[in-house]
Amino acid sequence: MKKMIALGMAAMMCLSMTACSVSTSSKTETTAAATEAAETTAEAAKDSETTAEAAGDLVATADYPTKPITMIIPYGAGGTTDTWGRKLAVLLEKYLGQPITVTNQGGASGSIGSQFVKEQPSDGYTLLVCAETMGTYRTMNICDLGYDDFTVISPLVGDPKVLVVGKDSKYNTLQELLDAIKENPGKITMSHSGPGGSGHNQGLVLKELGYEVAMTSFDSGNDALLGVIGGQVDFTNPNISTLGGYIESGDVKPLAVFSDKRMDAYPDIPAFTETVPEAEKYLNIPYTLLSFVVNNDTPQEVVDVLKAASEKVFADPEWTDFVKQNAADPVYDEYKDDASIQAFYDNWKSVICWLQYDNGVAEKSPEEFGIKRIGE
Repeated sequence: MKKMIALGMAAMMCLSMTACSVSTSSKTETTAAATEAAETTAEAAKDSETTAEAAGDLVATADYPTKPITMIIPYGAGGTTDTWGRKLAVLLEKYLGQPITVTNQGGASGSIGSQFVKEQPSDGYTLLVCAETMGTYRTMNICDLGYDDFTVISPLVGDPKVLVVGKDSKYNTLQELLDAIKENPGKITMSHSGPGGSGHNQGLVLKELGYEVAMTSFDSGNDALLGVIGGQVDFTNPNISTLGGYIESGDVKPLAVFSDKRMDAYPDIPAFTETVPEAEKYLNIPYTLLSFVVNNDTPQEVVDVLKAASEKVFADPEWTDFVKQNAADPVYDEYKDDASIQAFYDNWKSVICWLQYDNGVAEKSPEEFGIKRIGE
């Protein structure tokens, strides 16, 4: 009997030890499983962050952008500003992660659309792509807006101007045309799209340099070009973005780029300053300048997000290829920091506003708005 009791107690001890072993093993397996799960979760989160970074996400603040954005083009559809604004909007969507609706609000040299943007909340949800007329609104007495009413996210591109004559013109070089202007002051005709526009400004530069031409205003830059092709006027200065097809077809003869440098896309067209070196002080700026701006009291964190997104756009092959295809001047690549951007716009206003005022085109003195004369 004692033997049986002893055997029973031994068996119970064995069962107890086995149970403890199973319990300990179970706890160990559970802990290991939990640790493995935690490591897997952490690794997944790390992979997610890496994927997001690789995709180029630019969510620098939890508050912007969280909803669709509107971009205002203050000119009609199909023009230079509209073309570049829409290309910018498509690529900004890619890096901001929100849809951008492009709306055209033309009229009064772009001032109507610009004024609309100024009246919207300064929250980064209403963007503006403007032309160079923004810098001359006050002196031309069009409206009270100027570049200092906006924060420039970045200058975009310049659309180079090219001096051209018709295919049947007797002028084959810039020097021949300039000689004719000198010999016949006020007789050689030049078409442009209207007072204060970039084409008209070029006629004023010629006047400053001692070349007096008869300037004829047309309804648009394209009409001014057709006037040359049709033989109504002697020459004009269209943007290269609208000119390429006419050069290739032979309908016009390009005599010079109205600039201090040649274009990479058309390296055989000489720069104006190669014939007239003293023109350099007027031609070291783009005459058709496009800019990407927001209201000047937009929060800095929003401005920073837009600037970062713009940098992504400017490095995107879709953008750089578009710039090359349109023979545009990549101004955005030269002026990146706030100080250089400010200096660029100050110089641009100094050249253009005083040029217009000195020639009786602008109604108000640039001095009234703190715009210093060139060289002061």
